[in-house]
Amino acid sequence: MENESQPVETQAEEVASERPEWLPEKFKSPEELANSYASLEQRMGQGEDALRSKLIEEFEAAALENRPASAGDYQIPEMIDPELATDNELFNWWAEHAYENAYSQEEFEAGIQKYAEILQAQQPDLDAERAKLGDNAQARIEAVDLWANKFFPENYKEAVLQIGQTAEGIQALEYIMQQMGSSSPSDDSQPLAQTSEKDLRSMMMDDRYWNPAKRDAAYVQKVQEGFSKLYR
Repeated sequence: MENESQPVETQAEEVASERPEWLPEKFKSPEELANSYASLEQRMGQGEDALRSKLIEEFEAAALENRPASAGDYQIPEMIDPELATDNELFNWWAEHAYENAYSQEEFEAGIQKYAEILQAQQPDLDAERAKLGDNAQARIEAVDLWANKFFPENYKEAVLQIGQTAEGIQALEYIMQQMGSSSPSDDSQPLAQTSEKDLRSMMMDDRYWNPAKRDAAYVQKVQEGFSKLYR
């Protein structure tokens, strides 16, 4: 009877012909190679995630290294009066903001310094404003100050002080003084002409009033008393 099975050599040749030439010897089939590659890719992905997490942790640790323990632990810079910083809403907000963003003490102070510089730039140049008032600037300022202290209630004095920081503000207050002086009689029994603002301003031009080198205390007091009588 004829043997229908193929010779062993023939079977090996058929298997060899079915195996791709590019398939590495350690893999029995392309499917086995694909499964191995997928497993390797998964392990590599897990390694990248772990590395990424580690880098993030190290970065966060470095960022927090110079941050104080709490927002309240930031030190008040020497440029700030401690009393002004106590319960100050703006100062507390900046401390919280600095803490949340992991700012160091130096970065915290740099922000305050920048804010102070902006405020300073917005303030009038007092020397320049004084120069606008002329040679008798000090005398004019003192006269306005004396009148304002006598005329305005305490709760308005801060607002008046702000007005008086510029030459235009001093001139505006002088205008008010002049209008009141010309329309309101003095309580003094003597005629207004004898103690009018015009007379007092003329006295203020005297060296004995405005010149520090020739200042006469009695003369200055006389002028101030004159304003007191006009605007009390």
